[in-house]
Amino acid sequence: MRNDVITREHEPSIVGTAAPLVLTLADEAATAQLAARLAAEPLVRDAFIALHGDLGAGKTSFVRHLLRALGVAGRIKSPTFAVVEPHQPPEGLPVWHFDFYRFTDPREWEEAGFRDLFAAPGLKLAEWPENVASALPRADLELHLSPVDGGADDARQARLVAHGERGSRLLRAAQEGAA
Repeated sequence: MRNDVITREHEPSIVGTAAPLVLTLADEAATAQLAARLAAEPLVRDAFIALHGDLGAGKTSFVRHLLRALGVAGRIKSPTFAVVEPHQPPEGLPVWHFDFYRFTDPREWEEAGFRDLFAAPGLKLAEWPENVASALPRADLELHLSPVDGGADDARQARLVAHGERGSRLLRAAQEGAA
């Protein structure tokens, strides 16, 4: 049974950017399904995914589902206070989960040495990227999460925006099986 609904937004095409994909995720299971579809795309292992949304929108929950789908075992905690949490899936490259909520100046990103982590191979997942936007490289995929008005507590709208070929492939993976 499908727990998500797919729609396409109608926006002018931007060179190197696919049209956004909008999914209504009815519940936590639908969020896990979206994460599993992305984890199945091999290019995710060396991608940068920017996660946008208000407090409680489900960014960390999505990351937990994605990491589980990649085979990460054990406790997966939010990097809110540590700023970054490293993970090592059983196969493949490392994963770096960032939370820039407490950053007020993009220079903090540079001073923390994150340029080296973003330049290294592996999956980078960044919550609150807008707080250091001028310092970050362009994300391959942007995931915008928001609650669904009148829906269940865990119902979310997911708006995915791809940049470049890697992002377009991730967007196609997210769409496969979602309709």
